[in-house]
Amino acid sequence: MLTDLSTSRPGTSAPAGAAPTPSRRHHDDAPDTADLFARLAELDDGPERDAVRDELVTAWLPMAHRIAGRFRDRGESVEDLRQVAALGLVKAIDRFDPSRGAFESYAVPTITGEVKRHFRDRMWALRVPRRVQELRNRVRVARRELTQNPGSPEPAVADIAAHTGLTEEEVTAGLEALESFSTLSLDAELSAADDGYSLADTLGEADTSYDVVVDREAAKEGLRRLPERERAILYMRFFEDMTQSRIADRLGISQMHVSRLISRSCARVRDEVLGSRHPGNDQR
Repeated sequence: MLTDLSTSRPGTSAPAGAAPTPSRRHHDDAPDTADLFARLAELDDGPERDAVRDELVTAWLPMAHRIAGRFRDRGESVEDLRQVAALGLVKAIDRFDPSRGAFESYAVPTITGEVKRHFRDRMWALRVPRRVQELRNRVRVARRELTQNPGSPEPAVADIAAHTGLTEEEVTAGLEALESFSTLSLDAELSAADDGYSLADTLGEADTSYDVVVDREAAKEGLRRLPERERAILYMRFFEDMTQSRIADRLGISQMHVSRLISRSCARVRDEVLGSRHPGNDQR
């Protein structure tokens, strides 16, 4: 990353007796493009204006990369940060008014703000509403201000609320958001004991047995109203897992007759269940 240099150039000095001029921070990646910006302001949309705009982007891109480098080691790749900074540079060039001053003074906060918005809106592992993000920032600043003196204790929720004018509920939401920038793996160990368990072990899951219970309860009344022989056939088929041929041998009827009885009984019970769920339907 390039370093800051003074506006004074090596080998130059102020004339004798001249009043000292205020020093200004200057960067080697801040080219003199005043003429290009003046020309850009005079051009209408078209190929010539696009060419001048591209030339300005190329000239100022090293500065955008330098600003992006300030945010390295925060969980985002440098290449992605440079792309975000380049987008901020393009926005700065499009919005810059040459009559308002130097481009660098306008571009630096514009590009920096674009990168910060990228972190605010895109880098959360867990999506957090904008209002909660703002609470997080206010709480973070308040904690820093309240603990800036050496030996200051960690402020309580009530202390932060009094310092910021927020309610304790809002402060609590902001504190929780401070821990939401990165998520905890479901495989993370929550206990140091030999029988340690992970976060995934504490999470519940849908129990498919509930659906079975509902279906059985719904079918009970219909099954009770079936003739005794049909109830026996259904029990042998679905609870004793007997084949239709074995059921036919036990009852002394044909396998085809058993098949028809099973189909008719199941259809009758199903129709009664569906009819009870929709009272407007005819019930058999």
